[in-house]
Amino acid sequence: MNPFAGTAARAVRSSLSAIVIAACFPLSAHASCGSAFCSLNTDWGAGTTGLNEGSTLDLRYERIRQDRLRSGSRRIGIGDVRRHHDEVRTLNQNLVATYSHTFASGWGVAVTLPFVDRDHLHIHNHHGEKLPEQWKFRELGDVRVTGRYQRLLEGSDAAPRLVGAFAGLKLPTGKTGVANGDGDVAERSLQPGTGTTDLVLGAFHHQQLAPGGAAWFAQAQVQAPLNSHDGFRPGVQVGMDLGYAHPLTDRLSAIVQLNAVVKRRDRGANAEPEDSGSRSLFLSPGLSYKIGEQFRIYGYFQQPLRQSVNGVQLTARNAVVLGVSTLF
Repeated sequence: MNPFAGTAARAVRSSLSAIVIAACFPLSAHASCGSAFCSLNTDWGAGTTGLNEGSTLDLRYERIRQDRLRSGSRRIGIGDVRRHHDEVRTLNQNLVATYSHTFASGWGVAVTLPFVDRDHLHIHNHHGEKLPEQWKFRELGDVRVTGRYQRLLEGSDAAPRLVGAFAGLKLPTGKTGVANGDGDVAERSLQPGTGTTDLVLGAFHHQQLAPGGAAWFAQAQVQAPLNSHDGFRPGVQVGMDLGYAHPLTDRLSAIVQLNAVVKRRDRGANAEPEDSGSRSLFLSPGLSYKIGEQFRIYGYFQQPLRQSVNGVQLTARNAVVLGVSTLF
């Protein structure tokens, strides 16, 4: 390895270590009932780009309360648009663990396991009666396994660049038949799993802007189902992200992101194509704090700038993410 490559590699790793929370994300899943994962990128170190040769473990908590009904881009009240059932609210509290290993060759692998805590309420319109129906469950979701390749590009010492690509599968490990205490099975879009195997493809770019550690990153990703399950095929999801990180001290960094997500309509006999699919843009400021040489804690507040949905759907006014990441 030549002297420049060694210097640039150390600079990039230092910069990445300062923003360990930033760029491989589980795309948010907006549906009529409001099941969701945060579209925020919290795994730059643990998901797509290993900080260096070795392993990382990232554990994060997401809180997404969806209690704002929308039709298109406008807010509406409960029952303003007549449906078989009127959505009221969904509280999503997700715990997401990601293990990643990076080899000296630039190849790497990552495994993501979500645990879903979901509380959903809607009103069933039955022959003139309004019957409240509720589902509360805690279940494992769909596991995601991805492989990646990353490469340090030749350039000036002042602005080293890292680029890469990743590909993998979202596996049908989550349940698709969860029912409430009355024995009523939840809508498919509310279930902890889709029952489908999805292809995941994406690419990323990271560049350090100055020796002090400021950096920017970008990523694009698509997730597309390869099959249907029990009359349900989730819509294709596309995400694009742009972020900037700036060190405030040698341990504390500020990060801001723009996260855009487009989801197409679900399909199938057990889907709700009329009330699925969305287009969203989020602003996500956050802070990251390094503890020792191996641990980092972080927090984000995600605010929607623009939300437009097909039909009638629940949306969130904001989302909160807290996490910790470690290298070993």
